[in-house]
Amino acid sequence: MGITTEQLATLLHLKPQSLRAALCRDGHYFGLRPRKLPNGRLIWPDDAVKRLTTPQKQGAAQ
Repeated sequence: MGITTEQLATLLHLKPQSLRAALCRDGHYFGLRPRKLPNGRLIWPDDAVKRLTTPQKQGAAQ
């Protein structure tokens, strides 16, 4: 399913508008893109908090 903008903002200690503004400005919030529901609300991936708080491995140095 997914989590709402308000739920994600609470979990990340942000204001919901911060997520919406980043989405409007950049098209994503640190690489996360929500789905838009038929009623216009946004639904973020269930693992959004994990994706944002887990360090990403960097590619091999060239």
